[in-house]
Amino acid sequence: MTFRSLAISSIRGNWRAYNAFFLSSVFSVIIFYMYGAFLFHPDVINGHIEAAAGVRKGMEACQYIVVIFSFFFVLYANSAFLKTRKKEFGLYTLFGMTGNQLRRMLVIESVIIAVLAIAAGLGIGMLLSKLFFMAMASLLGVESPIRFAVPLKAVLLTVIGYFALFNVLTWLTSIRVGRSEIIELLKEANQPKRQPLYSMWLTILSILCLGLGYTLAYIMNTSNVIFVMLPILGLVIIGSYFLFTQCSVALIRMVQRSKSIFYNRTNMIIFSQVAYKLKDNARILFMVSILSAVILTASGTVYAFQQEGEKQLLSHTPQTIGFVENGLNAHNVLDPAKLKSILKQDGRELAYETRLVGIPGEEVTPAEGHKTLRAQYDSAIVSESDYNQVAGLMNRPRLSIDTGHARVVFPYIEQETLPPFEGPSVTMKVNGTEQPFSVDGYLFGAIISPIDYFTTLIVVDDTQYGTLLAATPESRQIVNYGFEIKDWQTALPTAEKIEKLIPPSESDHAMTYRVSSFLQTHQSSSLTLFVGLFVSLLFFIASGSVLYFKLFTEMKEDQLQFRALTRIGMTAGEIRRIVATQVGIIFYVPVVVGIIHMCFAMKALSTLMQANIWIYAGTVIGIYVIMQSIYFAVACTGYTKRMLNPAV
Repeated sequence: MTFRSLAISSIRGNWRAYNAFFLSSVFSVIIFYMYGAFLFHPDVINGHIEAAAGVRKGMEACQYIVVIFSFFFVLYANSAFLKTRKKEFGLYTLFGMTGNQLRRMLVIESVIIAVLAIAAGLGIGMLLSKLFFMAMASLLGVESPIRFAVPLKAVLLTVIGYFALFNVLTWLTSIRVGRSEIIELLKEANQPKRQPLYSMWLTILSILCLGLGYTLAYIMNTSNVIFVMLPILGLVIIGSYFLFTQCSVALIRMVQRSKSIFYNRTNMIIFSQVAYKLKDNARILFMVSILSAVILTASGTVYAFQQEGEKQLLSHTPQTIGFVENGLNAHNVLDPAKLKSILKQDGRELAYETRLVGIPGEEVTPAEGHKTLRAQYDSAIVSESDYNQVAGLMNRPRLSIDTGHARVVFPYIEQETLPPFEGPSVTMKVNGTEQPFSVDGYLFGAIISPIDYFTTLIVVDDTQYGTLLAATPESRQIVNYGFEIKDWQTALPTAEKIEKLIPPSESDHAMTYRVSSFLQTHQSSSLTLFVGLFVSLLFFIASGSVLYFKLFTEMKEDQLQFRALTRIGMTAGEIRRIVATQVGIIFYVPVVVGIIHMCFAMKALSTLMQANIWIYAGTVIGIYVIMQSIYFAVACTGYTKRMLNPAV
């Protein structure tokens, strides 16, 4: 028998444990190649796809992340494989195999696995790259599809990089095996496990670190974010490590002291074995929990920024096109008739249009002694009925104003946490005369384009407004026009035509950027989500594979235990219940810890963004839990089947 045939036989015999590692390696090769295929695509290199220039740096960074992650994943997998096969290596050594020959066999195994993983990854990556290019073209807004290409540089970089990665790490980890004594190798699998121990002080330290880290995350705001971000990260990592290495054992000890729980049906077996599994796998569970937190937080953050960015844009630009004219019948900025003519030419329809006449109020000053950020504001005085008419078109609350009173409307919802001024009254100059208004309250959120005087609205009753309007010449009256286009997301060419009609000197009096800003923001966030999706998916698959791999490397010991339990009368149904509970704990405990970490991170982000982002966080958590449950079902089914029937 040659070394090559021996290595092939070894891979076949251990394939059930190898397959999770193999599939994760294939997936990382696929991602790395597809990113490389785009980065080294001839049209991207030659600058034919201009929009791709802004994506290159992000994709290059993702490639580095994939390689770094692959390095640690392969290092762990190789080390774990070697540890579980020490008895096998001891037998080889006993039969006369030297340390160099043993290392040579391991390198041959690694070469075979590397060649298979790289070949499968490249093949699948090439097949999927066309779909990847189509998705990128759609997100970048490229008119013509990106042609299919297999860049030689991307292929060579993938092959050389991953082949070197597999073999260098295998060689480094196999050095220890070649130096081990025969007796050490043979007894490795039969070493009795020590009773899991824990330190009360380290358990308390874990609770304190997590509690302090969560508290800092809860109170984080824009003024202290720079000072508390790194301490939070350090405290949570330290607390999580001791949570799994110390607190988990302490918690199991508490359960074992509770007779009503521990001696209930099969719980004694479940918790006795779980104590060892949690202690043995503490570092793996710690890494998976941190990885889960990173995946969830990063995905939730990008998703929240995308959704909130679009909501904020719509809040700041209530209509697709908005502009302000100085003069009741003036059309210095834009003639509404010309705007409607362009809409008709382009086959566009209006959802609604607004025309709000206001009276300029200068130097709006809050009551003396009340909180103010700026001493004076310019504002537009509008009537209650005109305001309600526009608010009704946008499904906003209507106002009811008493005679001599007013409501102040600020344009940005973000101002609600820190209003520009507070007080029972405001005073402003109207037509050169100071005019006091009793303020009934404040509203936040624009119903018209916040331009010039219309940035802040003073809504008064119709009678008082009529009196002020009669004293204001038509040339001093100001008019805010708003035009909401149906399906405005696709109206960029029309918006650009309308924008060209506005004289450069009047551009400050118009807001025409909603469509272009939306498309730019949407494209950027969608690209970030799309590119990050594959990296997050890689992290998820790899973390699940680590747990799956760990289960199957410890299977022989578990099979002996369950075989003994079967002899004393334990049924197959009870074994399935024990296995499902134990595997569920191993799979879901780090996920739960990661979700808790993510929730406090989202609370801090919600405070910084001044927005409710929990619906986005809940969506990401739900998707992650569903994917983890699918992974758990596959692993648990395969593990139980092998446990009940070792010949399968």
